[in-house]
Amino acid sequence: MRLRILASLTHVLFLMILSGVESASAQVPPGQCEAPANTRTAEVGCYLSATKDLGSLPPGPMYWHLYNYPARAAADAVKGPRGTVVEAFGRVWLYAIAEKGWRPPNGERVAVLGPFQIVAGRRYTARYMEAVFTQGMQAGAHRHSGPEAWYLISGVQCLETPAGITVAHAGQTAVVPEGSPMALSSVGAETRRSVLLVLHDTSQPWVSMAHDWQPKGLCPK
Repeated sequence: MRLRILASLTHVLFLMILSGVESASAQVPPGQCEAPANTRTAEVGCYLSATKDLGSLPPGPMYWHLYNYPARAAADAVKGPRGTVVEAFGRVWLYAIAEKGWRPPNGERVAVLGPFQIVAGRRYTARYMEAVFTQGMQAGAHRHSGPEAWYLISGVQCLETPAGITVAHAGQTAVVPEGSPMALSSVGAETRRSVLLVLHDTSQPWVSMAHDWQPKGLCPK
């Protein structure tokens, strides 16, 4: 019962974050990054692809490895103990949390994101999502109980943090460390499509509002 209540509260919280937009043209995307991707009824929005309880991770920096395969069975055969297979944007993806030098025996490498600093003794959950934002869609000020990372399939995203802005284009990546407040927006005319990870503390909600910080609106429109 407590888990159901926590999940419900987290859903409401993230809806509030996505509603905390900074321009009248921004929209609240469907899915709220909570609804499973296989239940989606529209292309636009943020949806949950998969979650994986990773337990305690080895000491030292870890990375998110992204590979593509022609069929799901091929990815399942090599995923390993910390791998997850998802289907998104017409591709079969193998996601793995591992050391930098990890490689599966086959598959097309798409990207390696990191490093993620790991806290000894902490249990981690990998939360994989997929998002489609049209021009002007924004997610207001929030933070995560672990690092967040994106791989851009199309379009352009702008991430504002207290350190400034990071702009990523199609084929590029972005990473924000644990606890950093952020605001995310889709910029430019092309629809932004991304796959994303929050590698969060299993004992904590994966997302929370950032009441102590307000973005300055540095991202282009």
